[in-house]
Formats: sequence, structure tokens, C-alpha cells
Amino acid sequence: MSRRNTRPHPAKPAPAAPAAADGSAPCPCGLPSNYADCCRRLHHGLAQATTAEQLMRSRFSAFVVNDAAYLLRSWHPRTRPPVIDFDARLSWQRLEILDSTEGGPFHQEGTVEFVAHYVEQGISGRLHERSRFVRHEGAWVYLDGVITPTEA
Repeated sequence: MSRRNTRPHPAKPAPAAPAAADGSAPCPCGLPSNYADCCRRLHHGLAQATTAEQLMRSRFSAFVVNDAAYLLRSWHPRTRPPVIDFDARLSWQRLEILDSTEGGPFHQEGTVEFVAHYVEQGISGRLHERSRFVRHEGAWVYLDGVITPTEA
């Protein structure tokens, strides 16, 4: 997940809350676990993603909790930006995984297609991307992605 499509959509009710600082809130990645037992372990370096999809989910959660250090660590050095600038007007809401290819524990490459929903200044939007992941020094990292334009 690298950037967002700026086409606005009417806001939908019941946005997801960011993960609680103590980790007791549901994980933003969408899996049925709390943040402490799911993505926070990866964010704090206590575990590594074993699949490209797990890395994608953890990166979405990192955008939700504004964890720039994790996003930079999990980005391939060849395509990684020097800094992550979070937009305080934007709130990432939920993640839908649409498809994935390869990206398993024994693969070297993989793709994950997803839709990330957000609200920006009261307007809902969605980022539809097919992200590419590769192994770098044994760990899964985000390489790049192709954004699919969404309808207004």
C-alpha cells in the first residue's frame, strides 16, 4: 500500500476505531484477533510476516496506527521513500483482501490485491491496489503496487 486514490465517495456509517494503545482493540487488519496478538507483534519486531498477505495486513494496520518506522522497515530499499508523511485528515477504516498469488512461506515473490477503505474529511474513499512483495534478506517486503482507478 503506497498511496491512495483521491476520488471521494459518500461516507458510510460505523468506521473502525484505531487499535487501542494497549492492544486490546480488534486488529485493524481485519483478522479476528486483537491488535496485541496480531499486527502489533510485527510492528514491534517480535515476529516477522510469514506470507505476503500477512505483511500486507500488517502494513495496513501500520497505516492505521501511524507506525512510520514499521512501514519503512517493511518496504524494499530500492523503492522505499525517505519518509512517510501521514495525512491527519485521513483515517484508514478497513481492509478487504481480494486475491493473492504465491507469497507463501516457501515463495520468493507474491502479490496481494486489496481494497483499503478510508475517510478523508468526512468523505469515504477506497484504494484498490495490486501490491507486489518480495523477499529481501529473508524477510517479506513491499516492493510496489499498481492502483486500479475506482469509480466516482
